[in-house]
Amino acid sequence: MRAGVFMCFALTLATSAAIAAPTCLDQTGAPIRCGTPGAMPVGWKPTDDDPAFERPAEAPMTTGELAALIYVVGGIFALIALMPPFVGRNPEDWDRQEGDDPR
Repeated sequence: MRAGVFMCFALTLATSAAIAAPTCLDQTGAPIRCGTPGAMPVGWKPTDDDPAFERPAEAPMTTGELAALIYVVGGIFALIALMPPFVGRNPEDWDRQEGDDPR
């Protein structure tokens, strides 16, 4: 048993890391799939003084959006809290399955 666990651990350490595909940017500096129209060459980065790089900052959440988020998350938690308890710890709680004959 220990030898099997050791072998699995050793094989896990011996594997190489997966290499991801490169990420390209469009002219505004947003990430985009390489090879699609509007993608800049691999490794290209916009300069700080490039006017195309001036992206608008994301606006913070409004009070209505925050309230909606709280209601949605609270609703999900309420549905989870209203779920019936699942006992299922004993074999008697389950229906008979194929191959459960006591022979």
